[in-house]
Amino acid sequence: MEGITEAVENININDSSSSPSSQKRNRIQVSNTKKPLFFYVNLAKRYMQQHTDVELSALGMAIATVVTIAEILKNSGFAVEKKIMTSTVDMKDENRGRPIQKAKIEILLGKTDKFDELMAAAEEERELANGEEQS
Repeated sequence: MEGITEAVENININDSSSSPSSQKRNRIQVSNTKKPLFFYVNLAKRYMQQHTDVELSALGMAIATVVTIAEILKNSGFAVEKKIMTSTVDMKDENRGRPIQKAKIEILLGKTDKFDELMAAAEEERELANGEEQS
């Protein structure tokens, strides 16, 4: 768990569509091949602890992953949906080099009123589980 926490704290988020000075600090660009689903769920929770909301973004086949992450956060009471934006992005096909369009989704989630309470309860559970493992 420490490795994930460390990775979350040291993660570098890139958005090629904006300059570094105007980059959104609370955006998570999701891939369905690079990290497991719950890495992004936990990362979104961390972002919501630091900011009041988080934006989940994905292209193409990763859209289903973003929707799943948003639904997990909503159904577990951590987040409320604020805004959903869809668009298409012009890209170059990696194999053929020709321009193609990819679907893009951005989901803006905000903290629920119970967010801090739920996070505290989850932390307490984690501490209890760690205490039982050591004894």
